[in-house]
Amino acid sequence: MDRSTKFTLGETVNVQVLQEIQDKFSDATGLAAVIVDSEGNPLTRPSNFTRFCKAIRSTAKGLERCINCDDQGGRRRQKPSVYQCHAGLTDLAAPIIVHDQYIGAFLGGQVLISQKEYDAKENMYQCTKDLDIDKEKLTAAFHEVKVMPKKRIQAAADLMYIMSNYIVEIGAANISSNLLMEEMKAKANLEAMLRATELKALQLQVNPHFLFNTLNTIARLALLEGAAQTQEVVYALADLLRNNLRDMDDLRTLSEEIKLITDYLTIQKVRFGERIRADIDVDPQLTNTKVPALTLQPILENAIIHGLERKVEGGKVGIVVRRQDDQVVISVVDTGVGLSPDKIHEIFQAETRKETHGQTTGLGILNVHKRIQHYFGKEYGLKINSVLGEGTTVDIYLPYQFQTI
Repeated sequence: MDRSTKFTLGETVNVQVLQEIQDKFSDATGLAAVIVDSEGNPLTRPSNFTRFCKAIRSTAKGLERCINCDDQGGRRRQKPSVYQCHAGLTDLAAPIIVHDQYIGAFLGGQVLISQKEYDAKENMYQCTKDLDIDKEKLTAAFHEVKVMPKKRIQAAADLMYIMSNYIVEIGAANISSNLLMEEMKAKANLEAMLRATELKALQLQVNPHFLFNTLNTIARLALLEGAAQTQEVVYALADLLRNNLRDMDDLRTLSEEIKLITDYLTIQKVRFGERIRADIDVDPQLTNTKVPALTLQPILENAIIHGLERKVEGGKVGIVVRRQDDQVVISVVDTGVGLSPDKIHEIFQAETRKETHGQTTGLGILNVHKRIQHYFGKEYGLKINSVLGEGTTVDIYLPYQFQTI
């Protein structure tokens, strides 16, 4: 790794992923939050910003001070810090450092710490007296600022540290993955190497230590707050990721794959509500059918994200598993927007993996097709039938003799 290479946070981690992490943090803590780049400039849309801070940032001088304060707050230490901002509020920050390079910070706060014998309003007036802001407007906005105990703010800072480390892990894995892909393109046996390393790259996306600690923390919070649905989704996500982090080279049973997509559907049900309806119908005699790891989830994910999500009214997706002579056929049927014949041809003719919008695996249909043929032979794999505006059926063909243990 060339340490002189300059990375930026926006290039290292998908901004939409950063936005989702930030929004969840803000919802969980009630604090304002934003993620900034190495210069202190906002990279994400601010979450839960106070009216007071919006007023400060409405002036050129106030905005400049906020950016400088955010920049200095992020650079303060290697660990999260709690500090007073230039306008007198309490903020917290956790730096994001990849390969010893500071690329930004996770910032939160915009609150006041409850303290005896401390005139927070007078301190605010002194800090902002040279800003051209109406005093009555500023005072009214200041009265809306939350007052929190120091322990709660420190707990939020600790959670922010976990989140920032998670971002670091994603960034480091993405950098390593990109460099690895560039090196592999220079080798003759590109296709075989891509198949093997692409699956391993899934396991490098996150550090399980940080991830499962965070999920367990959220699940415990949900239990304490009586949020049963949140607890269910967190546990489903943990099971989903735990399965994805297993050895990808091993064949799995169909029942294991069904459990995986059941967890996936639990999460999507919360996201889409009644817009997405799913049904799973499996012949009980075929549950021990052997399949490559992560066969069903990418197909189901593609059906939901690229087929059903694009329809305002949503739709249905069904998974049916039946025996057909000496084959096991798994059909994933959706009522989505459908695919054109040219698009289907393009999927199977693609020589390189194109960027997808799948949110869990990033594996495409072609990858699943080639892995099935790698294990079982050219006569097996995927077939796609689709009608634009009506839906798509993906049939997965597997050998029946592999269904016993």
